[in-house]
Amino acid sequence: MQTLQLNQMPISEKFLMMERLWEDLSQEASNNGFTPKWHVEVLNERERRAKSGESSFSSLSDVKNRLQTFVDKY
Repeated sequence: MQTLQLNQMPISEKFLMMERLWEDLSQEASNNGFTPKWHVEVLNERERRAKSGESSFSSLSDVKNRLQTFVDKY
């Protein structure tokens, strides 16, 4: 196993390394049944609702505006 010199890596390289590590961990978790069954079911249901048009989505700017309105109230 290699030792990484994190203090010598540019931040962009650190983010790329982190993304690769996360992808690998995610794939391994899925392949080994690490992801709880209920979580997979929730994700499948959300995907089904999105594809069928049952779910609605907000743009990022709309969400920011709603959050700002909420913060301004309180």
